[in-house]
Amino acid sequence: MSKKAAERHRKASEHLTHTAQHHGEAAKHHEAGHHEKAAHHAHTARAHAIHARGHAEEATVAHSEEYGKK
Repeated sequence: MSKKAAERHRKASEHLTHTAQHHGEAAKHHEAGHHEKAAHHAHTARAHAIHARGHAEEATVAHSEEYGKK
């Protein structure tokens, strides 16, 4: 696999890890009644998910460029 694709996969994985962490924090704050903090973490989680998707799409493009039909 190309280094470019591998790096994109790694970045997507890191963002998804952050997504999960922020959703966990959002759940804790929601249960404690701290809804503003919960909302903040939920929005941050969404941003990480969007970034992860972008990196995953770029990994797909890198694969296509390297291994696609020529």
